[in-house]
Amino acid sequence: MSEQFFVVPEAKHNALVEAAYQHRGFDAEEAAAAARFSAYASRHGIRTHNALKALHLDHLFGSGSQGCKPSAKIEVISNRFKASEVWNANRKLGQATGYAAIERAIELADEYGVGQVSVDNAFHYLWGGGYVMEAAKRGYIAYTNCTAALAEVVPFKGKFPTLGTNPHSWGFPTAETLGYPIVIDWATSVVAMGRVQQFAREGVQLPENAAVDAEGNPTTDPKAAKALLPFGAHKGYGLSLINELFGGLIGGSLPTLRSRWAEDGEKHSCAFYFQVVHPDALSSGNFSQGRSQAENLHAVIQDVIGHGNENAILPGQFEAEAAKRCDANGGLLFSAAEVEAFSELAAECGEDSWSLDSFSPAK
Repeated sequence: MSEQFFVVPEAKHNALVEAAYQHRGFDAEEAAAAARFSAYASRHGIRTHNALKALHLDHLFGSGSQGCKPSAKIEVISNRFKASEVWNANRKLGQATGYAAIERAIELADEYGVGQVSVDNAFHYLWGGGYVMEAAKRGYIAYTNCTAALAEVVPFKGKFPTLGTNPHSWGFPTAETLGYPIVIDWATSVVAMGRVQQFAREGVQLPENAAVDAEGNPTTDPKAAKALLPFGAHKGYGLSLINELFGGLIGGSLPTLRSRWAEDGEKHSCAFYFQVVHPDALSSGNFSQGRSQAENLHAVIQDVIGHGNENAILPGQFEAEAAKRCDANGGLLFSAAEVEAFSELAAECGEDSWSLDSFSPAK
């Protein structure tokens, strides 16, 4: 039996999320960016990176610690490359920083064909797919990676967590062809730690070989999970390592120290990387059968999912279906456990409590 969801008006959700962030000292602009991003994640079915996850991270590593500074200003560091910018985020809220970075990368791509923004001294930006999806909907190819807040993943053949879950996110402009952008977005662990927390909250077991307990033994109990395993053995490990290498080149320090604050002369913040490519900058102009670039992209996709593969799933399809379901219900969809958690959040910041009875069951 599928889980029951309840319909929360987006405006009501956003008002509470903004109030929660402002209660923690963030300014109105940052709070609005956080609410906008959380709503976008929830609308697309990304329950592991919704507002509850965002505020939990802020409590653990952000304004509740030393990892995030409300109203911090981004500093653009001078460099000699016209299509590249390097930022010192000064630990500004990750969602606000992420939105600003992808917008600047788009501006650079419009001018130079490709644009990239690397961000030092950053705080977790949540769901990387949200940024590239938005760019892809506007006609761009976009990529982002980041170093995760904590080293929670054991390297291939290792036993101690020295890597982050370190996601990679790609977005491709296929809305004209498919009705939605292709978004390839994944953590490099078998599951994200947010999924472990979700499963623990809802009493669901983890898949096999996804996590280890405090002694390094495999476990399917989300409450016993202390570290994660990379997906695909050495392949996921290599992809996770890419983020750490990017982070190290940008200015990030040792992954095992990240978000573990101490006066030790080391940096403890995350690093981001954004890249946006204008499709025209890739075009040879020489497509078979006289097709346009858009028509050629359509032909390639149809070939991939043809030949008896009509039931194949394209990345981004589930997110698009989740968004359609939200639209059909007229709001964002949350489980009973999530509504209860939002009610606790309302009490924390002095807002009106949420009652499950006040929300309609989703269709």
